[in-house]
Amino acid sequence: MTSPDLTAARDALADVVAIPVTPFTAEDTLDTAAHRALLRRLLDGGVRTLTPNGNTGEYYALTAEERRAVTELTVEEAGDEATVLVGVGLDVGTAVAAAVHARAAGAQMVMVHQPVHPYVSQGGWLDYHRAIAEAVPELGVVPYVRNPALKGGTLRALGEACPNVIGAKYAVPDAAHFAAFARDAGLERFVWVAGLAELYAPSYFAGGATGFTSGLVNVAPAVSLAMLEALRAGDHAAAMKVWEQIRPFEELRAVRQSADNVAVVKEALAALGLCRRALRPPSRELPEERRAAVAGLVAGWAV
Repeated sequence: MTSPDLTAARDALADVVAIPVTPFTAEDTLDTAAHRALLRRLLDGGVRTLTPNGNTGEYYALTAEERRAVTELTVEEAGDEATVLVGVGLDVGTAVAAAVHARAAGAQMVMVHQPVHPYVSQGGWLDYHRAIAEAVPELGVVPYVRNPALKGGTLRALGEACPNVIGAKYAVPDAAHFAAFARDAGLERFVWVAGLAELYAPSYFAGGATGFTSGLVNVAPAVSLAMLEALRAGDHAAAMKVWEQIRPFEELRAVRQSADNVAVVKEALAALGLCRRALRPPSRELPEERRAAVAGLVAGWAV
């Protein structure tokens, strides 16, 4: 396979990789007007990499038709202002079809959701991602790594077979494990994205990451970009000041195995009057008694 020129895509991963929420109407349909407004707010705030159909976008709660609509809307709104990294996954056929659709819609990359099947072998993981990558050789492909049992050598083998696998969204909560994994896979071969957002970004940047994902960026783009600027400058103290600022918010998202991960973000957006707090199962809106705490946390941010 000839190596595609994906320099721009690689550069886009070394950034704040925003995971936009998916707003819903009172009738539980996609709220496209609110969605466009939220995307425009991100773009106007300086965000240059968008991941429609990510976990903060409630990927698993959307139908296939809705996921396609979210992809098309995001590509259209982004235009030439941002790189679009579309989340794809589920069975191989569904993932390949979504990747092909992303290419047709004008996206530049796909992020492959972690396989949710209970029996995942090293070779099976490689085969799964290879099938997707080979179906869209023109697109950058970014595996979402959440399985601590995955070996760095397996990603190395995938990269050797598929030149368009250009990065990894690494979301195992262990900075030492990440540093070892990245070096086993090829530190310079892939762009490493800290997939556990701002709280893990400083420690993962120390291990070789150059970008991080963010759901918080939906609420406060300037806060996430301030952390990126500090990390790029090697200013650990400045990065940790941002870390301290957002820690209570991110800890609310992380409790009970991240049960309220999306609920906290949507609650903050609702408090700002930007979209409804509505979610779909298996997520659930925050109870009344916890909503004021979220609003209070973001009240003093540069939003």
